[in-house]
Amino acid sequence: MTVGPAPAEQLSGLIFALLLVDPSGAIAEANPAAEVMLGKSRERLAGRPLDEVLQLSDEAIRQRLVASDTQLTARRVGVQLSERRQLINLTVSPVASHSGWRVVTLSDARKDDGSFEDSGRAPAILAHEIKNPLAAIRGAAQLLGKKLGESEAKLTTLIASEVDRIAGLVDRMQSLGSERALELAPCNVHEPIYRARETFTATAPGIALVEEYDPSIPPVMIHADSLVQVVLNLLANARDALRETPEPTVTIRTRFVSGMTVRALRLGRPLRLPVEVRVCDNGSGIDPAIADHVFDPFVSSKADGEGLGLALVKKLVRDMGGRIYHERNEAAGRTDFVINLPLAGKDG
Repeated sequence: MTVGPAPAEQLSGLIFALLLVDPSGAIAEANPAAEVMLGKSRERLAGRPLDEVLQLSDEAIRQRLVASDTQLTARRVGVQLSERRQLINLTVSPVASHSGWRVVTLSDARKDDGSFEDSGRAPAILAHEIKNPLAAIRGAAQLLGKKLGESEAKLTTLIASEVDRIAGLVDRMQSLGSERALELAPCNVHEPIYRARETFTATAPGIALVEEYDPSIPPVMIHADSLVQVVLNLLANARDALRETPEPTVTIRTRFVSGMTVRALRLGRPLRLPVEVRVCDNGSGIDPAIADHVFDPFVSSKADGEGLGLALVKKLVRDMGGRIYHERNEAAGRTDFVINLPLAGKDG
């Protein structure tokens, strides 16, 4: 008879954060996912009051959290974790056999991209319907330009140039809806980053670039050119965010996060994403009004922004089997865009 995993091993295998809270409201146990999410080891969490570790922005939910024997389910709740503010999904379940004891589960609402739904299909369909009449308009403008005088021809030239501009936008919309699978291959994650860095430094000479790389990271399974594009877009986004910052600085970091796992419904199994790439800037941060939608198509705080750059970044990262999210560290005055990628080989 096969012996199943012990309870401790079962808890260690969970992909969401789990805390065991004693009757006094102090944390008694934390699984590895909780250590990763909260940024503290099990030893440092043990004995600390739950409401001190989870500083919830909603007072009503906080009161229910500290009350013993209260069952609670809350989604997209603002919480202060150390120096980071995040949105989390939260459940509290009393342990029926032990009065006052509770099991708390946490997941990052902004990182929950387990469905891997393709939000780019609608823009792709719209793009297809737009391109045919655009070609007809451009052709008609060119024919008119040949028959009209010089002053009128300037108008037809303007029409053609505007059509070309819209066609370029449409092409970018179509790339969001592309269902062509990327050809992934093992790669040193730093090679695409170096390529993107060279382009960035040539176009943003006034911005300080800090690089903090972990050279021991094993190969990742990616599409190298796509990762170059992703990092370039994030660096360009950081550059734009720093236009009014007195001492603009962009930081690129890589590290290995052994416990990082995401729920992948499409694959029907947990997916390990232990390689982390961060692109950080010391700008004023993302407009709170769009902070939860920056990866959606056509969402932008820039006056001249199309809102497609970060949508394309999310699609490319997802197509490589990874995920991306952003977080704001107010204490450090820093905005981070974080990419998690799979390893190459059977453990990826």
